[in-house]
Amino acid sequence: MQTIVLGGGCFWCTESVFLSVKGVQSVVSGYMGGDAVSANYEAVCGGDTGHVEVIKVEFDDSVVPLEVILDVFFATHDPTTMDRQGNDVGSQYRSVVFYTEEDQKPTVDRTINKLRDMGINVVTEVHPAVEFYQAEEAHQDFFNRNPGQAYCNFAIPPKLAKLRKEFSQYMVS
Repeated sequence: MQTIVLGGGCFWCTESVFLSVKGVQSVVSGYMGGDAVSANYEAVCGGDTGHVEVIKVEFDDSVVPLEVILDVFFATHDPTTMDRQGNDVGSQYRSVVFYTEEDQKPTVDRTINKLRDMGINVVTEVHPAVEFYQAEEAHQDFFNRNPGQAYCNFAIPPKLAKLRKEFSQYMVS
């Protein structure tokens, strides 16, 4: 089992994608990377803490390797726009990978370099994981628990469609 922490905009969106990937054992929405000694939704969304909305992904790397986790991550958010994902604007929505083991960093770097070699201007930050603050219960499994929520219905289906199109062999049946 491995764990990696990913920030790619609103955690409701990234969580929905990774809950659909085979080999992913858990996805927990939360906050990481800020200067404040605590984090909650209101403070993070206000941009007051320096934290990023992230998901902590625990996965079985014998089913889905880290390379695929990263490929899915980069394919389902915009890693080229600083502090913005669609309508979500602010440093709390920046693209970032927090690795939990030092031997993950070369894989993250290779993945980003591969994208840059393809002409993609990746601005994703890469850092060792620091303290993770779990988001409030209302934010866990948000899309499945709130299927009528307008933002989710606008933002999440295109990400899931891309996942189905490009990574169907890794999708939960």
